[in-house]
Amino acid sequence: MTKTYEAVDKYSDGRTIAFVLLPHFSLIAFSSAIEPLRIANQYLGREYYKWKTYSLDGNSVQSSGGVEISVQSSVKDLVDDDITLVCTGVDVETIPLDPELGKRLRRLNAEGRTFGSLCTGAYILARYNLLSGRRCTIHWENMRSLQEEFPDIEVNAGLYSIDRNCITCAGGMASLDMMLRLIAIQHSAALAHEVAEYALYQDSRSGENLQRHDAEARTGISNNKILDAVRIMDMHIEDPLSCQQLAMTVNLSPRQLERLFRRHFDCTPGQYYLRMRLENARDLLRRTSRPVLDVAIACGFASTSHFTKCFRERYGCTPTEERNSYQWGRENRQSALMSHSSASLAELRARSELALKQKFAHA
Repeated sequence: MTKTYEAVDKYSDGRTIAFVLLPHFSLIAFSSAIEPLRIANQYLGREYYKWKTYSLDGNSVQSSGGVEISVQSSVKDLVDDDITLVCTGVDVETIPLDPELGKRLRRLNAEGRTFGSLCTGAYILARYNLLSGRRCTIHWENMRSLQEEFPDIEVNAGLYSIDRNCITCAGGMASLDMMLRLIAIQHSAALAHEVAEYALYQDSRSGENLQRHDAEARTGISNNKILDAVRIMDMHIEDPLSCQQLAMTVNLSPRQLERLFRRHFDCTPGQYYLRMRLENARDLLRRTSRPVLDVAIACGFASTSHFTKCFRERYGCTPTEERNSYQWGRENRQSALMSHSSASLAELRARSELALKQKFAHA
């Protein structure tokens, strides 16, 4: 399996990648970043890539799926790794900013070292003011809330971004795509291809590939006029167009557009548009702490009262009630994960103790 691949960058002795795992990190994003490095080492016949795992306090970290991962050190030891990646997942907005991590990341950036994030980690980098004036990527579910909270950051909908010494990816299998790109840059496209083939990954994707399926795949509709209208609606959440304006952009009359929407969605264009804006508003309520009025304006509502009326009709509660109930549910989910993990550890301990007793009983 070993082949001759020479590193084309200045790090001929190899590179060290630091993975900073924060609570509820995405396991698929983390493992999809490590595996291509391991496979590359197999082809290189040496440990060109080495990696270390860190947590805020040096203790193990629980993933979003409840899997507990042991780490090698705390962020206090984060000093001279060549690449540092912050790995997060769900509920990233609830993670308190750790001053030590911020200090270490700023120092690495000042030294010109590469840093970045996996999955939703760009939100953490933004809160540390490390993404101002940069291009970045985050999981599509968190994209709009990041844009609203940090308008000076260029957030794109691609799988990953490489902007100077900052690399960010959307998580999931996009971690694999980004690492394959780094392997191609640091070694060769041939090695990246070998790694992808070994991982049974048929088509490596570029950073410009969109994260989400197109509107046709998501709606199951192939009518181009409707698909164009849906795309335009999504582009104008904050400044909604009238039905007449929408119809003009797709070269239809308002009556023709309404007939198409009734046939395919069983509602009017206005009703579909309102539902889309309310879904975006609910997401902002859940993921940000912005005032209800700001959320309303960001989703095209002129007043809080009108927004609240529409929201209650759609979801059966006020925007404030929705935010409070989601936060309460999130706390319960986190407690359940902690309880599950503690129960699993207790069970393991009990089994170990039983095995020891049986061993000594037979001795």
